[in-house]
Amino acid sequence: MFLDYAEIQIKAGDGGPGASSFRRESFAPMGGPDGGDGGRGGDIILRADGQMSTLLDYRYRQKYAAPNGNKGEGTNSTGRSGEHLVLRVPPGTTVRDVETGEVLGELLENGQEMVVAAGGRGGWGNARFATSTNQAPRRADSGLAGQERRIALELKLIADVGLVGEPNAGKSTFLSSVSAATPKVADYPFTTLTPNLGVVQLPGHRTFVVADIPGIIEGAHEGKGLGHQFLRHIERTRTLAIMIPADALEPQEEYTRLMDELRAYSAELAAKPHAVVFTKADLLPPDWPTPRVDAPEAWGQFVISSVARRGLDTLLEGLWQHAAKAVEEEKAHDDQPEPWRP
Repeated sequence: MFLDYAEIQIKAGDGGPGASSFRRESFAPMGGPDGGDGGRGGDIILRADGQMSTLLDYRYRQKYAAPNGNKGEGTNSTGRSGEHLVLRVPPGTTVRDVETGEVLGELLENGQEMVVAAGGRGGWGNARFATSTNQAPRRADSGLAGQERRIALELKLIADVGLVGEPNAGKSTFLSSVSAATPKVADYPFTTLTPNLGVVQLPGHRTFVVADIPGIIEGAHEGKGLGHQFLRHIERTRTLAIMIPADALEPQEEYTRLMDELRAYSAELAAKPHAVVFTKADLLPPDWPTPRVDAPEAWGQFVISSVARRGLDTLLEGLWQHAAKAVEEEKAHDDQPEPWRP
């Protein structure tokens, strides 16, 4: 089962209370206060784990709490801190505070960590409060409460190329033809019920990742069909392939519908570079004219047959070049120094 959204309640550990203690030894009758501080409560940490691909673990358990810090002790002994609680999530997970709507961060790379709830500081023991005028304080503070919040985990698959099309447009067949992915392929609509990823290998040790999502129908941005649930998975892609069957009765209308749905869901998504790909070219008669649409925003139009493997090499090369160009632009942007501000 694929699960790409979950909400969980988390509670970091409370700080342990400080100790109120006095040194009692035969050779030190006026030993004074020696109460130690309480231990710090454990943090709750999210860690990206490349072995995970869904948020299914968080469907069956929604409450997590880190251990509290231990109480301080005499002889100025600090209590043991609570152990951190590490929750594993798939790379590509966005974390959001449910109450405020604030995006707390993203975990994109394997091993990346983020503290989502900080443990409370331990309380001070009475040794901390000793002064020249108060040499025998009996005060000891309680520990501070650990942070508690409800967070939403939203998984967005990380891919270079996103496949967009109506049901039965040939997206799954294309993915299975150009990668080792094995999505379900059948001659009826909505065979793809969950997103699929495939790694495409090209000569020269070049690779890129392709994401296939369920077919999009008109009104998807309003909750119709299945594609609207998974449009988030192509938000991080670097380029899109708008896939239209070559034998479509009205290819221009189909292209317009798809772009309208992307635009209604997210203007940023619709603005991504894209190519128009006509699939199932093997179904066309030999004398059929080459299908085209009016798409001035597209960086290319291709006609392919995944079954006959016609036109695949040219399309894959174009997808690679645009994905690689986007990577270079991202690196150049990251390398730019921050503007100086007085």
